[in-house]
Amino acid sequence: MFSSDSIPRKLGILWVLYFVQGLPFGFQATALPIYLRDAGLSLTMIGFATALSLPWMLKAFWAPLVDRYASDRFGRRRSWILPMQGGLLVACLVAGLIHPGSDLAILFALVFLMNLFAATMDIAVDGLAIDLLEVSELGRGNIAQVVGYKVGMLTGGGLLVWASGTIGWQGLFFCMALLVGVAIVFTLGYRERHLPNPVEPTSPMVHPTMRDVLRLLRHRLTSSGMVWLLLFIGTYKLGENMADTMFKPFLYDAGFGREQIGLWVGTWGMLFSILGSFTGGMVASRLPLLRTVGIAAAFRVLPVAGEWWLSVVVPTEGRVLAVTCAEHFFGGALTTALFAYMMSRVDKRIGATHYTLLAAVEVWGKVPSGWVSGLITEQTSYPFIFALATVLSVLFLALLVPLSRSESREAAERSVAAAN
Repeated sequence: MFSSDSIPRKLGILWVLYFVQGLPFGFQATALPIYLRDAGLSLTMIGFATALSLPWMLKAFWAPLVDRYASDRFGRRRSWILPMQGGLLVACLVAGLIHPGSDLAILFALVFLMNLFAATMDIAVDGLAIDLLEVSELGRGNIAQVVGYKVGMLTGGGLLVWASGTIGWQGLFFCMALLVGVAIVFTLGYRERHLPNPVEPTSPMVHPTMRDVLRLLRHRLTSSGMVWLLLFIGTYKLGENMADTMFKPFLYDAGFGREQIGLWVGTWGMLFSILGSFTGGMVASRLPLLRTVGIAAAFRVLPVAGEWWLSVVVPTEGRVLAVTCAEHFFGGALTTALFAYMMSRVDKRIGATHYTLLAAVEVWGKVPSGWVSGLITEQTSYPFIFALATVLSVLFLALLVPLSRSESREAAERSVAAAN
């Protein structure tokens, strides 16, 4: 058994938990289309299969249940984490018994369940991170969060797909089950610390009622500065997502092969994204969180503008690789810094619900730009879409001003309340 007192132990358990959550999403995003194409399915069916990841987009609807219902016997967060890990393990094992090209309805149901278990576990693990981490630890804590999740995605959607040439698709699922089983052992050995029942928003609440959860959430959503925070979170990746959605088709249309694009974006891009996440977290542990977000966002404009530049010059291999690596590096740094900042603004009494809602705004906020990017590009050109993405990325920086003012105002109000 190990406790949660030291920062290495906190980061270790968080890394393991976020890694496990990344496995099924990595499989869903990268491996499943290959699996289905290998089984002879149409591109239309493969496109519809993306709906299997809906639990990640809808998890905010059942997040209050995770704050409301918990067992003291197993730990407030562990009482949710362990059952979700068990469900994920069983789903992976059963999927390993499915033969490619047959029982696809069962396979779809299992992949949906994998995402449901992982997304629900994510609510509890986010709540655990908020319970455990002090403000000074949020930068490093979000390194564990983002890097662990990305390595899980890389494993489930990359390394195991590569290994499937030897172990087969059934072997891929069994390996995923084995990794989940190892995580369960770590979770069983983790002793969640007992939390007092506080009244301050800086500490988690042990036995809230559903009315408590919804009341506190409504209070936070109507507090001063919340509009700016939600607008900030919902728009900070509009330009980036618009450019990223069209960047791979642009490279293909420019004459580069699928293998090259996969190597640059899928391998080198992911490695630089992990490096950027680590760097962003370390900077966030030394500078004020909002300042770190501003720095990362400003630098993030450069590779978006670089994609614009590539669309008006000759996109050589060296130029593409440089822009791709810079894009993923600064994008990773910005994501980690923003997630740390989001955690700092959460009411710990309803940490899982509040953070999940902010994360849902983050996810849904960037979706529309990806949806319309293809339509805009077809009506205009690649240079236009990348220029528009650059402009949006610059405009996003302006939101830092009112957000900073609202943060200062809230800090002053807390100081007055504490003095009284």
